Amino acid sequence: MKTTVATVVGQLPARLTMYPSPFSSISAVAVTKTAMTTATAAATLQDIASSHPKGFANVVLKKGKTQLFKEGTPMVFSGAVDRIIGRPPPTTGDAVLVSDATEKPIAWGLYNSASMYAVRLMQLEHEAISDPCCALNMEKLLQSRIAEAVELRKRLGLPSRLTNAYRLVNGEGDRLSGLIVDIFGDLAVVASSAAWVEKYRQEVEACISSIDGVNHINWRPSLEILKKEGLDVATIKPDIQPSSCPETTQVVENGISYAISLAGQKTGFYADQRESRHFISTISQGQKVADICCYSGGFALNAARGGAIDVTGVDTSLPALELASQNVVLNNLDPEKISFLKEDAAQFMKGAIARNESWDIVILDPPKLAPSRKDLRSASGMYRNLNTLAMRLVKRGGLLMTCSCSGAMTQSGTFMRILQGAALTAGKKITIVRQAGAASDHPVDPSYPEGMYLSNILLRVV
Repeated sequence: MKTTVATVVGQLPARLTMYPSPFSSISAVAVTKTAMTTATAAATLQDIASSHPKGFANVVLKKGKTQLFKEGTPMVFSGAVDRIIGRPPPTTGDAVLVSDATEKPIAWGLYNSASMYAVRLMQLEHEAISDPCCALNMEKLLQSRIAEAVELRKRLGLPSRLTNAYRLVNGEGDRLSGLIVDIFGDLAVVASSAAWVEKYRQEVEACISSIDGVNHINWRPSLEILKKEGLDVATIKPDIQPSSCPETTQVVENGISYAISLAGQKTGFYADQRESRHFISTISQGQKVADICCYSGGFALNAARGGAIDVTGVDTSLPALELASQNVVLNNLDPEKISFLKEDAAQFMKGAIARNESWDIVILDPPKLAPSRKDLRSASGMYRNLNTLAMRLVKRGGLLMTCSCSGAMTQSGTFMRILQGAALTAGKKITIVRQAGAASDHPVDPSYPEGMYLSNILLRVV
């Protein structure tokens, strides 16, 4: 039996459960709370803060900035802060009140003295009043939010007998800004990109460990982002028990098995394309398919499973291609019908065009080309060039599934215009057949549209 995180004072322990088998559905989430007294339930956020022996600093917003955060915007930029009341001043990771210009609290969150995100909001005033056990208490809030995340995935049918690789916590979409948790069978991979996540690492790991079926945790701090959060990354500790965490694991997604390396990109596997990969399997019967920037072969494997007569995957990463080859064997696919090549995407496509090769379906899923808005101009040219080549590879009337995982590109709204420009350059006419984003286990807070990063567009090319 696993040990849960510390229990709420005066309450029964919170418990997050799923069936022990990584292939089974999540069981019902139980977060038992003892009823609060009428007086406590009616307490304001200021009352709750005042009852704490040490009190809390108050981050006062500039006049006119309050409504934005009342409407749900999860991060307070440093430029929106007028002053901070409290001595000594708060340090990074401390819980603080956030108040309007009259110093009336509207929310509480976690402070950062170095980041452009001065406060990551955790609860608004009305939420703290209705759920005071979590107010200004990050340990209790983590229990509650992760329980809610587990319950949402259960409602989405995750995990299941056919899929045990999915996203459990998606940052702002699960109201835990800076925290990503992916589940791969009995392994949880935690991606940390906020100072508070590092401060509360022990509590986060306790919550994740309390989920039945999770036997290993791999902690993957996003060092470049954490530097911007003001942390000395040299002090960030590695996994407490790295020897207990496997270097590789195996998962199943829509009935297809995948070998995953924890040394791979991001958390080791791109669960966000799950629904689009499955879609490819439904349209590949009798088709010739090219998967450009294939990584470990996700789209290629789905095409082969869907009845494609010939599948070619291309990537520059030898470790990724080795995983892809393992995945062919894992799924008992015919190696005569699916092959992988180590080559630069653009060079491969230019060579194929020179040889007059073409495909019924081409998938183009390049890595992030625009890490930030300042990179949009150069990235736009790269996206246009790659898509021009890809369109020239598609047989007349064939399909191109083209993707961008650059949040800056997706949010700019210019990706479709770039594709139209690529079509003109290629001498092709395109029509939009399907548009998609990340899979449903990647929820997005509408007040934080930056969470919408993935564009997946299926085009007919003539």
